[in-house]
This record gives sequence, C-alpha cells and structure tokens, in this order.
Amino acid sequence: MTVLRELSLASAGTAALRAAVRVGVPDELGEEPATTAQLARSLKVDPDVLERLLRTLRQYGVFTETAAGHVHTPASRLLREDHPESLKFWVLWVTEPWTWELWPRLEKAVRTGKGHFEEEYGADFFTHLHREWPESTEVFNKSQTELSRLASDAVAERLDLDGVRTLADIGGGRGFTLATLLERNPALEGVLVDLPAAVAAPDPRLRPDGTLASRARVMAGDCLKEVPVEADVYLFKSILEWGDDQTVTALRNAARAGRPDSRIVLITNLVDDSPEIRYATGIDLLFLLNTNGKRHTKKGVTALIERAGLRVEGVGPINSHLHALEASIPPDFL
Repeated sequence: MTVLRELSLASAGTAALRAAVRVGVPDELGEEPATTAQLARSLKVDPDVLERLLRTLRQYGVFTETAAGHVHTPASRLLREDHPESLKFWVLWVTEPWTWELWPRLEKAVRTGKGHFEEEYGADFFTHLHREWPESTEVFNKSQTELSRLASDAVAERLDLDGVRTLADIGGGRGFTLATLLERNPALEGVLVDLPAAVAAPDPRLRPDGTLASRARVMAGDCLKEVPVEADVYLFKSILEWGDDQTVTALRNAARAGRPDSRIVLITNLVDDSPEIRYATGIDLLFLLNTNGKRHTKKGVTALIERAGLRVEGVGPINSHLHALEASIPPDFL
C-alpha cells in the first residue's frame, strides 16, 4: 500500500526537484548551514513554501537539516552548476514543461503501440524543439554537455583510435566528447556534426580561436538526411534512441558517407544491463513519448545495426552505465 501511495505522488518529488533548481537553492546553499529564512531572503521566495519544498526533497536524500540549518548532501551537490559532475541541466531537461504535457499521453501510447508527438504537434520532436522551444533547446544542449563531461574520459580510454586519421562525432552537440578525444589523440582530426542550433556555440576548444582549431571542423547537418563527411570512424553517442526506422536511416547514412574500411561506433545505455534500472526504464518511456524511440536492449540494438546492413564487430562496457558497439561496413554494402 505504501509503495502505491508514494508512486502515485512521485510527480510531487519531481516538481519539487525542478522548483528547487529553478529558484536557485542548490547554488545559493554554500558550505555553511543556512536556515530557511536566510535562504528565502537571498532567493526572494516565500519561506513557508520553501520549507515545505525542502522537507519534501529531504525524504529523497536531497539536502538535509541540522540544528544550524540546511546543508548539502552528495545528491544535492550535484545540482550545483559549479560541481564537476553537475546534473543541474539534465534534471531541468527531463522536467521541462513539455514533459508534463506528454506524460498523460502514455495511456494512448500503450493502447496504440507508439508515441504521437508528431501528429499532435505538427512536427517531429527535435524540429519542434528547435523551432518552438528555444529556451528548452538551450537546456538540452547544456544537459548533453553535462553527460558528455561525465563519460568522455571513459569513452576516450575505451576507443582504440590508433591509426585513425579522422573521426566524425555525429549528433555530438557542442562537441565536449570530440574535444576530449582530440586532446587524448594528438594525431587525430575531428568533425562535429549536429543540427544548426546545437553547433552554433561549440565547445570553446573547437572554435576558430580554440586550442584544437587546427584539427577540428564544425558542420551543421542532419544525420537523418545525410552524413556530410567522409571519416575513418563515425561516433554516435547516446543519440540513436529515437524510432527504429530513424536509427537505421542514420546508420545507413553514415555507412554511405564512409569507406569500406570505416568503422561505426555506438555509445549507448542498454536497458537490460543498467545498474540504475528505474532511471533506464523511466527515460525509455519518455523517449517513447517525445521521439517514438526507446532505450535499447543489447539484442535490440544489434538487430538494428544488422538491419542497416552493417556487421557487428563487438560489444563492451565503457563504464557502469554505457556500452560501446562497434560495426563495420561490409564490402557489398549498398
């Protein structure tokens, strides 16, 4: 009974988390304890409601309270923008206003077997996002940089780039992962390819005056239409989670742009091998509703690679959350 009562009101915790980040509680609370009254004055918010908000979050281990006032916990520190492993913008991204519009449509998706974003909004999710929700687009780009910052070192250690001259990071956002790979591999050249809004403000290291400018190019492009560059390695990191047909299209477009000896590398979170299964299954449902996509199983993503006409060469862990799948282009690929 307790589980059902708590689960039915889980959105209250989500809303409290978003509100705390939006009004600035994590960034305002420093190393010293602060009372509710002190925080409320600094943030210019209502002290009584702030206390109720913090009381809710404490039940999840986000902030705690001592005799001297509120203090950070390991979880709440990750909501600070200056934390090296910050998840501030990821939390904002998955709680954006559009998510609250989509969740009630889950019943329809269950009944019909698919998400209905495009028919209800008149465009696919990312087209609508960039066109109608520019503030949310900015949150998305920052959230992807956060995730890349957390995983880029592990990706750089896992990928064997010996002898590779050019790597294209497809859908690489602002290019944090690409910049890390270039720093780790001095002979490597890189190309960042993503939608115009994503590459408008790339990682400073990749810009014309950046430290990696001589080995980096930034190109606007849509991998669902064309991959506009020839490369030795095509990297797809955490983006092939839309519909199956779109995933196959993106992979085939990369293969068409490449050479017979080019490699295609997918970095993804496999839903059947996740230490955070509640997170993995939750984001899987969100992907269903916004892009008609999914979090893949190992068997499922392998089948999509083969459906695209590619050959799976290996699957292995990147870290506790991510896996790398490598594919090659068969000589008879059409």
